[in-house]
Amino acid sequence: QVQLVESGGGLVQAGGSLRLSCAASRSIFSFNACGWYRQAPGHQRDLVALITRGGITNYADSVKGRFTISRDNAKNTVHLQMNSLKPEDTARYYCYALDSELVPPRYWGQGTQVTVSS
Repeated sequence: QVQLVESGGGLVQAGGSLRLSCAASRSIFSFNACGWYRQAPGHQRDLVALITRGGITNYADSVKGRFTISRDNAKNTVHLQMNSLKPEDTARYYCYALDSELVPPRYWGQGTQVTVSS
């Protein structure tokens, strides 16, 4: 059983910042990887940022240099700092966790909406 709960979404003007948080029901170091995906209406759900158990990060080309993924083990939480936001970043953002020992191995939060106005 894995539970992921996102928070921190909202409405912001272009150029502004938001910090998303994902609270997990167990240690984030128990997962092979954690991260964030996003989905806008009419689009597929795409990877935004990922961090492995060993701390290796991966970002979508569209957010490199603007977004930063981090973790707080004491709070079982993964964060996504989003700076220099653009209208194209508008989407519902979903927390993601991978545990290769579970079936299915992938788990998702309920999502949090991010809207960036021009």
